[in-house]
Amino acid sequence: MKPVAFDAALRARLTQNLALSEHAPLDEGGLKRAAVCVIITDDGRGEAALLLTRRAEHLSAHSGQFALPGGRVDRSESALEAARREAREEIALELAPEDFLGRLDDYPTRSGYLITPLVAWCASASELTPNPAEVAQIFRVPLADLGRPGSPQFVSIPESEQPVVRYPLLGTLIHAPTAAVMYQFMEVALLGRATRVAHLEQPVWAWR
Repeated sequence: MKPVAFDAALRARLTQNLALSEHAPLDEGGLKRAAVCVIITDDGRGEAALLLTRRAEHLSAHSGQFALPGGRVDRSESALEAARREAREEIALELAPEDFLGRLDDYPTRSGYLITPLVAWCASASELTPNPAEVAQIFRVPLADLGRPGSPQFVSIPESEQPVVRYPLLGTLIHAPTAAVMYQFMEVALLGRATRVAHLEQPVWAWR
């Protein structure tokens, strides 16, 4: 994929594609609610990039894994309120309600969460600071890297009939749920394709 310019035309394109997409509602079914931010910003060279974090190694759950900023939705919160709070707490980024362009489908995780991904536009993310209690590093992944040949990958595992989705990025493999959300963002928001991802599997080590 060619480099994607971070400009007003891209914002309009993402907003329109998200508005035209129809969500596939999922029953919570006892799952805990969570929200993540799919934050699109400048990579520092005028290209559009997605913000990705690596979770701190000392965390009791999913330590060291790559993730989108986000977390559990508190009882008194909406998904949008939770997404804004988590961006502020994890990477010191203040997002206004009008910064959010739309949402993607909810994604159910094997560890017991139903994740609502919200797409946000960040015009200036030059002063991001990882909260060491939760985040080890912050990365800006150019959208062009998400569209490279062979990305994402879909692999079979004996434990499930559904394929595992993963992205070869940053010198490693990024798995679902993060990879599933990233894939649907690219398909729906950037390319305008009606693509579902709730069926895509996670690796077995992420099932707890």
